[in-house]
Amino acid sequence: MTTPTLHYDEMSDTLYISFTPGEPATGIELNPHILLRINATERRAVGLTLFDYSLLAQPTDVGPRSVPLIGLTQLSLELRELALEIIQHPPVSNFLMLSAYAPSASEIILMTSLHPLPAVA
Repeated sequence: MTTPTLHYDEMSDTLYISFTPGEPATGIELNPHILLRINATERRAVGLTLFDYSLLAQPTDVGPRSVPLIGLTQLSLELRELALEIIQHPPVSNFLMLSAYAPSASEIILMTSLHPLPAVA
């Protein structure tokens, strides 16, 4: 595995993380702030795009900022399972931490937060 390349666009507050630069990919919107790019045939991550990066990276008073992965609910079961598999393994798991919020005994909302990254500029 090669070292990911990071590019921060200050004007749009977007962090582009590429695991295999230039490779065509299918985008999966995990939520309005996180786009996972995958090679579905090879079942692996190609990159991540983090919109409003400064908001996502800003910690709260009690720890990392968590955001729901609401986009997963819009996917087919097969694509949702593939996305979860990819998110839970490197290289994506080096950037995103997966967790869950259970508002009731029968409901689970998948959440994610960013691992701390070096300052981007």
